[in-house]
Amino acid sequence: MQPARIAPKDRLIVALDLPSVAAAEAIIERLGDSVTFYKIGYQLGYAGGLPLAKQLAGSGKKVFLDLKLHDIGNTVARGVESVAKLGATFLTVHAYPQTMKAAVDARAGSTLKILAVTVLTSYDDSDLHAAGYRLNVADLVAARGQQAQALGVDGIVSSPEEASALRKIVGDQINLVTPGIRPAGSATGDQKRIMTPARAIAAGADYLVVGRPVTEASDPKAAAEAIQAEIAQALT
Repeated sequence: MQPARIAPKDRLIVALDLPSVAAAEAIIERLGDSVTFYKIGYQLGYAGGLPLAKQLAGSGKKVFLDLKLHDIGNTVARGVESVAKLGATFLTVHAYPQTMKAAVDARAGSTLKILAVTVLTSYDDSDLHAAGYRLNVADLVAARGQQAQALGVDGIVSSPEEASALRKIVGDQINLVTPGIRPAGSATGDQKRIMTPARAIAAGADYLVVGRPVTEASDPKAAAEAIQAEIAQALT
């Protein structure tokens, strides 16, 4: 979907980083119609979350499966084919060229969109250097963004700090999905490269992934609607 055509309400993706399907269903019920898009990652996915993903997709919600696939090409391809049958909207893979190519080829003929994860938002330059990378965060994100675009990936996941630079690289043909979103006054948690919703949208992000500031709020629905209102204001 082209960025300009995404409704403000659909730009918020609530991360269901919760320990059980029951906990996720409780949050989903409290959010009601206020949220249209959910992310399911490792924690919930390994606790029965994949059937929930299929159920949500079947009920008209959009689902982002944050599985960060990375393996030999054939294994990635078979995993993508299985995920496509669940009806998910987004699936993440790590932004390594072989992995991205296998995922893009395997999702052909389905509605599934592949997102490439550039550099995790909990990493900074020192973390990359400790892992053996010679590039800093900004340069590695830029390089992986260029590779993702060339390979036909549908979207890129990066911190909001790199959104502006990535938008200049990929134009408006690729969706930018940004975790590390923290409304003003929220705890940073384990994130290092963060930004408020309004600043992230202004920087060029299309979708904002928000977990604890919504799911741990005393009123999750009000918290989600406040973020959506901030997104709508930033777009104008």
